[in-house]
Amino acid sequence: MIADLVARVRAIPIAAVLELGSLLVCVLLFFGTLGLLSSGPPTGRGDLWLALIGLGVAFVIFWTVLVPLYERTL
Repeated sequence: MIADLVARVRAIPIAAVLELGSLLVCVLLFFGTLGLLSSGPPTGRGDLWLALIGLGVAFVIFWTVLVPLYERTL
């Protein structure tokens, strides 16, 4: 089972990095949101909230704009 997974990752390393990176970003967004919600509403400029929102926006733009553009050029 593990050997099969490693063989698939070696066959398509770019796709594997994209998928594992996406999983990592989703986990960071989830736990970041939980952590910020537990700390209460933002005070002042809310830099951590803005960073979390910026990460989410970048993630969405990547998958909805950049990846389809790349796939069309193949």
